[in-house]
Formats: sequence, structure tokens, C-alpha cells
Amino acid sequence: MEHLLGQEWDIFPAGGATGEAFIAINNEQKLFLKRNSSPFLAVLSAEGIVPKLIWTRRLENGDVITAQHWLDGRELSHQEMNEEQVAKLLRKIHKSKPLLSMLKRLGKSPLRPESIFSQIECSLDNEIKKIPEVVQGMDFLRSHLLLIECDENVVCHCDVNHNNWLYTETDELYLIDWDGAMIADPAIDLGTLLYSYVPRNDWESWLERYGMTLDAGLEIRMKWHVISQAIASIQWHKSKDRLEEMERVISKLKTIL
Repeated sequence: MEHLLGQEWDIFPAGGATGEAFIAINNEQKLFLKRNSSPFLAVLSAEGIVPKLIWTRRLENGDVITAQHWLDGRELSHQEMNEEQVAKLLRKIHKSKPLLSMLKRLGKSPLRPESIFSQIECSLDNEIKKIPEVVQGMDFLRSHLLLIECDENVVCHCDVNHNNWLYTETDELYLIDWDGAMIADPAIDLGTLLYSYVPRNDWESWLERYGMTLDAGLEIRMKWHVISQAIASIQWHKSKDRLEEMERVISKLKTIL
């Protein structure tokens, strides 16, 4: 990485689960570097959804390094997730034809509910399968499979938690960390956001700002996807021996069912 930029640059790990992200500093210049980002990043940058991509370079070993402007800012608070700019940016993402076209070119096909259910069912160990909330949740997913088919397939971020929203000092909003993006029902993102951050009484007005009407069909789709994500999360936390987090997700699932 040092050979790429020159000795005048100081490079530090940026944290994160993959260990593939870095911060490079040279006097007043500051860059966010990432190893082997998806080509999808260029389209996200062009659409103004992530901070501007400055360059992409291939190393001798075949790795690809991308550099973006480092923007000083902060993650959104729980309360700010209820604001209009969040709804508008998520709508822009879901309605973007360039994003959808690029994911298709990268070989992504729409994620179907049957596939989601099958993956979860196969991943659960015997201990998790016996948890009452998981049993109830799996019964709900199974019995509602045919009710949640959706013809609208869009680019979903699939992790719209508040710490993936970057609000800059110049009042710009970005949604970052796109490693899990899929083509799927927009209810995946909408359900996560509304159930996690928006009081039930405000769902209708939030969705109006997004550009959609709350109806029984959308409500059941959001509930289905939130339950499926919660069950997958319970198994994931157990596999990492993160038992406190697992219990928190179980408690949350209980309130949804």
C-alpha cells in the first residue's frame, strides 16, 4: 500500500470486520482506501450515494485498491433515522436504474423468499431450533411464504442500521458499507429501518416521505423479512459465541411476533 502512494503518506487501518480498509494521510489530504471493493462502488459514487471515488488502481498481485475522499462526519442517531432526508435517499437508491443494472452485470439475481427461508432453515443448529421464539418465527415464515411474493425487485443495501449512514460536516448524507447489497424486495430495507428506529404511529408518514403507501401487503412483507433477519442473526451471534447479543435479538423477536 505504501508503494502505491509514496513515502510521504501515512497509512493506518480503518477498523472494520474485514481488515481491508485504511486511512491515508498526507498533510491536509486524507483518503479512505479499500482493498478489493466491488466495481459497484463506482456507480454508487456516480449516483452520489457514497463519498466520491477518486481513483482505482490494480496492484501487481492482482488486488484492486480504491480511494475515496475522506469526509469528516458522524453516524446518524436513532432519532435522525425518522427524518425526511433518510427516506429520500433510500428511495433514490431503490429507484436507481444504474445501480440495478450494475448489480445484474455483476451476476446478482433477485433474492426470493423461498431461497431466504431455505437458507435459514439449513443454517440453524439443533439448539437454536428449539428456542420458542425461533420455533414461532419459523412457523410464521413458512405459513406466509406465498403471501409475500413481490414483483418489485430493487437494489437493497440489506444493512441500513444507523451506523452505516454518514452525515458530513457539510450537511451531506451518504449510505456506506455496501458489501451485502442484493437485488430484492424493498421491504427488506424498509422493514429493518422502520422496526428498528421509527415509532409505529409514524410509519405511515415516514413511508409518505419515501413515496409509498402503507398497506396490509407491505406490512406483512416487512414483518416477514424482519423476522427472517432476526432468526439468521440469532444463529450468527451464537456461532460467534456472542450470547448477550443473541439474547437481545431473541427479546426483540419476541416483540415482533
